[in-house]
Amino acid sequence: MKLPRVSAVVAAAVLAPAVLFPSTASASDAPKPIGLSGPDTGSDSAKDAAPGDDDGQEQRDRAEVKRILADPKSGFGVREAAEKALKGGAAELRHFLEVELDEQRKIDDQVRTSQIYSTGGPAVKAAARAALNSGDDAIAEFLKTGQYIARAEDEDRAEVEALLADPKTGPGVREGAENALKGGAAELRRFLDVQLPKLRGDDNRVKLAQLMDKGGKAVREAAGKALDAGTDEAVEAFLNSGFAKAQFEDDRVEVLRIIADKETGPVTAAAAQKAMDGNAEDVRRFLTVELPNLRFSDNRLKVSQIIETGGPAVKKAAMAAFEGSYADLLAFLKEGWAKARAEDEAAAAKPGTGTGTGTGTGTGTGTGTGTGTDGSGQQPQTVQPAGLTGTGTGTGTGTTTGGTTTTGARTGNGTTASTGSTGSGTLAATGSDGLGWEAGGAAAALAAGAAMVVAARRRPTES
Repeated sequence: MKLPRVSAVVAAAVLAPAVLFPSTASASDAPKPIGLSGPDTGSDSAKDAAPGDDDGQEQRDRAEVKRILADPKSGFGVREAAEKALKGGAAELRHFLEVELDEQRKIDDQVRTSQIYSTGGPAVKAAARAALNSGDDAIAEFLKTGQYIARAEDEDRAEVEALLADPKTGPGVREGAENALKGGAAELRRFLDVQLPKLRGDDNRVKLAQLMDKGGKAVREAAGKALDAGTDEAVEAFLNSGFAKAQFEDDRVEVLRIIADKETGPVTAAAAQKAMDGNAEDVRRFLTVELPNLRFSDNRLKVSQIIETGGPAVKKAAMAAFEGSYADLLAFLKEGWAKARAEDEAAAAKPGTGTGTGTGTGTGTGTGTGTGTDGSGQQPQTVQPAGLTGTGTGTGTGTTTGGTTTTGARTGNGTTASTGSTGSGTLAATGSDGLGWEAGGAAAALAAGAAMVVAARRRPTES
């Protein structure tokens, strides 16, 4: 065989579509054609034919060539040479069986090995390259067994790589997989068969402990039972299904707590009740996704009510928080509100002067210190955040040039009493301290109405 000719044929065949090359058998394990000499030719060899039996030999050779052509394992080169031999006579058939068949099978094996190399994984490529560089016998061995061993290694490697790509893979399994990938077929197989089950069991127990530490009552109880069982199967069953069931129970308890909390706003409460009417996914979404936005909406509503009912300092601070970020809202409700309210109360405690006459008494509810009147006889108001309570005491006085003097005392139970005496007239004072979610707007409207009554009564005097 001339090597340059073979190399050219191999190169051309590799470029051809793979569908043209069905899986081929190597030359070493292919059936011997009928009529060939040697110990493996069988009883139909040419030496067993009787003298003058040329016609019978040709028929047997033709039948053998047809059988080879029909074999799906025959490669492209064998098929092409067989078809050509069938067009000739006895000499062409005999030449194909004795000379061309073996030569074409070796070429087809080279082509097939090259095709496998082009599509194989790392191990297959390495084995195919080694076979192509080692000769016909190595190629035949690769096609017979080597390719399958290499493919198994590539499959194991792909499985280990998939474990590393899975975000759910625990740290123990991940470390073992990385070490296995540094080795060969034996290390990969040992990791998958021996190390993986143990490492996965250890990782599952660590994960269960983490869920148990962060979970509610139902999760802790279910996790404890899985650990007490003492088997990998029990731990895995908890992670696959038991945890979700227990988490649903804990989530429902948490939503019920939110509904019962008097500090929960109306928007949050309505969404919580809707979640309770849904399934486990609805409840979990409410707690993990919707709740922050719902509380933001309720806090904005609370601040808007404070703007309507607060004093000058409270209104200013509340408006700044309302127009700011959610962090600004929280900061105002936690600290800014009390600070601004103290400023309003301090300002109200200072004596005021004005003109006008009249007498009046009034009561209001709230928490804080400081009372007084201005020239119109109105008593200043204080504001309490919805759902918050407190106590305080204090006194204040106010005077007017028209002869009106009022005094007031605040007591720890959140009520304010004021008395006054003048020549004529009456004064109605209202308080809006301790407003709930529903009362804020009503208190603001009531204060506005009182102001209108006072103005109406002053008109006859001024005229």
